[in-house]
Formats: sequence, C-alpha cells, structure tokens
Amino acid sequence: MAADERGVTPQSENFSAWYNDLVVKAQLVDRGPAKGTMVIRPYGYRIWELLQAELDRRIKDTGHDNAYFPLFIPESYLRREAEHVAGFAPELAVVTHAGGKQLEEPLVVRPTSETIIGEMMAKWVSSYRDLPLLLNQWANVVRWELRPRVFLRTTEFLWQEGHTAHADEADARRETRLMLDTYEEVARDIAAIAVVTGEKTPGERFAGAVSTQTIEGMMRDGKALQSGTSHYLGENFARAFDIAYTDVSGERKLCHTTSWGMSTRMIGGVIMTHGDDKGLVLPPRLAPYQVVIVPIGRGEKGEAAVAAARELAGRIKAAGVRVHIDDRLQLSPGFKFNDWEMKGVPIRLELGPRDIEAGTVLMAKRLGAEGKQTLSLETVAQDLPKLLDEFQDYLLARATRFREDNTVGVDGWEHFTEAVGTGWARAFHCGEAKCEDEIKAATAATPRCVPFDGVSESGACVRCGTPSAYGKRVIFGRSY
Repeated sequence: MAADERGVTPQSENFSAWYNDLVVKAQLVDRGPAKGTMVIRPYGYRIWELLQAELDRRIKDTGHDNAYFPLFIPESYLRREAEHVAGFAPELAVVTHAGGKQLEEPLVVRPTSETIIGEMMAKWVSSYRDLPLLLNQWANVVRWELRPRVFLRTTEFLWQEGHTAHADEADARRETRLMLDTYEEVARDIAAIAVVTGEKTPGERFAGAVSTQTIEGMMRDGKALQSGTSHYLGENFARAFDIAYTDVSGERKLCHTTSWGMSTRMIGGVIMTHGDDKGLVLPPRLAPYQVVIVPIGRGEKGEAAVAAARELAGRIKAAGVRVHIDDRLQLSPGFKFNDWEMKGVPIRLELGPRDIEAGTVLMAKRLGAEGKQTLSLETVAQDLPKLLDEFQDYLLARATRFREDNTVGVDGWEHFTEAVGTGWARAFHCGEAKCEDEIKAATAATPRCVPFDGVSESGACVRCGTPSAYGKRVIFGRSY
C-alpha cells in the first residue's frame, strides 16, 4: 500500500519513506532551495520552541548564562586544535570571497563554536575568581551533509551549545555529567523518549574531547538516535587558546573546559519514537495544540456548536491547556479528524448539537484502545490536565517497553548480527577502533555507549575474542 493523498507509507513497508512522507504531510518542514537545507514550518517550529523553552529554563536554573558568538570563524582558529579540525574537515563550509574580493583569511561557517568561544574565554578569564565560566548559545550551525535527512542530518540546523571553563578536572567532569542528566530529563519527561545514558568509546568521541557522554534513544525501526551529547575537553582547547587563570597561590594554570549540545534532531527523535501509520503522535508537553475541538453541524446548529466550542476553549485555556478550535466549516468532520491525527494532537474533542443538548462532549485520544469516550461538558476542562499527563506517561512507558523488548544481551557473533538487525545488542567489546570498524563494515552497527547503569561483568569481545575493556557490556546498534 503506497501513501495516498492524505496518508503516509506504512512503517512496515518502508520506514524511511514513512518518515519522509510524514514530515511533509504533517506540515513540519519543507525542503530548502540549497542542498540539504530545510524550511521549518510554523507547526514544526512551535514544537522546537516548546522543547527550547523547557531546556533553556533548565540551563538557566543550573547557573548558565546565554550569549551569542559570530557565525564566521577565522580558519586559523580551527587549525589551532589539530584533532578538532581533523574531525570536522569533511563537513566544513568555507567562505573565501566577500565584498567582491578574495579574503585574506578564509572564514569557516560555524560547525560548532569551541574555537571562537575559546578565544573569548581566554580574554575573559584571568583569575580563579572568574571561574567557573558557564555559557550557553542558541544558534544555527552548518555541516556539509552528503546524505541529508530533515531534522536528523541537514546542512544547517538549530541547536544550543553550552561551553564552560573550570578550575580543575573534578569540577569540569561534574559539569559534563550535570548537563547530560539535564538532557536525559528533557528527553524523558518532555519528549517521552526512553533514552539510555552512557559514555562513548574512544572511536566515537567528539573531536578533541577527552570524554564524550551521550543519551541514546531507540526509534521504532530499532535504530539508535544520538539525542544529546556532553563533552569533557580536558585542557586540550585551553592549551590551544591559552584559557588560563591565576590560582589562590598566584600560580598560572590552564582551565578545564566542557561543551554540550542538543539540536532540532530531537524533533526527528520524537517523530520516530512515537509516530505510527496515521501520522505524528506528539507527547502533550511538546504538542503545539494539546487539545483540538471540532464543532459539528451545519447552518444555525453549526454556528451554535462553534459558539459552544469557543466557550469551552476559554475554560480549557484557563486550565493551562493549549487548545485550538477547528472551525473550518467548509471541511467535513472526517477530514478534520484525519488531519489532526496526522498532526499528532493528543486529544480531540467533538462537539455537536446532540452533545450540547446532553451536556456532554466526545473525546478521542491519539492512541488508545478504548475508542471515543463521553465526558461531561461541565467538568471536561478540569479533567484534561490529568488526562494529558496520563497520555504523556503512556507514551514514555510504551517507548521504554519497546526499547527493552528490542535490546538483547549476546555473547556470540551470530546472535550479535541478528540482534543489531532489528534492535540493539548488549555485548562485550575490546574497545579497539579497528574492531569497531570491522563490526560496522559487517553489520552497519556501531557502539552507541557504555551504559552508566550497566551491570559489572567481563567477557570476550564479541568480534575479536580479546578481553573486554569496560567491565560491562557495550550497547551496539545501527544508527541515524
């Protein structure tokens, strides 16, 4: 069955086509004129705004301040941290001409801002009294993607990037974990994504980092999505940019720095964690409209239904719920029902002449086997916050159950290849990059993380048979 005018390709038929159909038909994005770019439409951007607000509040609550840094970075800045530039070299967009002339020094369009912020930190930090320096930036970045996919990998995308400087390693490592825990909280409590937290293996670290920590979510095709990362950079960038301070005894020391980021990729994660063949399924805390009211009726009865819907919407809004009235009288109720299912609205309320007369309203949840339910028109406004919380909890429980059902502990290579074909494998790993390359070549799977909550145990690497390097099993999976 192919996608029809209103529907999407079934997930079971082609998950990638399902995703590509859905982001367009749900009016989240359109493709930009330049290769790999996207136009985020108002409905999609509102999801980002809601996610951004939740994350921004938590960033500020943990003592960080927002700032803004230039889009253009002198090429020499990136070259001062050799490992960093080597990691990003294939993805860089470089400006060589401006104002009708060739530039004396090429400018890199920011792929990430460690270098430019490092330069500024070196100016702003001189004493231990200036530390810790806790900065965050909401910005766009550019990474030249060869195989773009909207929200997941685009040439330009939106994100926040935190950058901090600390007096010692212990404080910087605490910061690294604090922000990863913040990302986990947002993913779990706001996006209803059942992420696993852990540390990346050396072969998967951010370029120039000493340690990279990650949150990994399982999508409904069994693949992993890296949904947020936090990096302890040690003294690497401090040494390159001379970010130093004078301590209490008057000795000059290098700072320890961190960086961390979450992007519009999270919207892709929400789509692929919760969506189904009818379209989007949005967690209430990220839904532009948590409730949509569809008035039903024609002529005077239709006008009366719209008037009753407006009165009800006022009470629902007063209860703290984002509500919308679909008063497009030229469209049939059935069309509207399908439209809001495609857009993933958690709860739909249907209000017609008979409902008004009976003092009731029909409720349909976006997911759930109970079908439509009749609620009291008088009390529905105060009932909705609890119903939305229950729907949010249901989505998280459903995502958690799916991840657990599709994650398998394995010891042999044959079982490993079977497990990563449909989900994740928990396996022993020697930690060698060469072994990881062989696993990826054979199965397309990579080590997603060494989970923090993994059970302490040891064994032989699932690929090469040498002793495991981590004292626990590593999560492997195919990824986006």
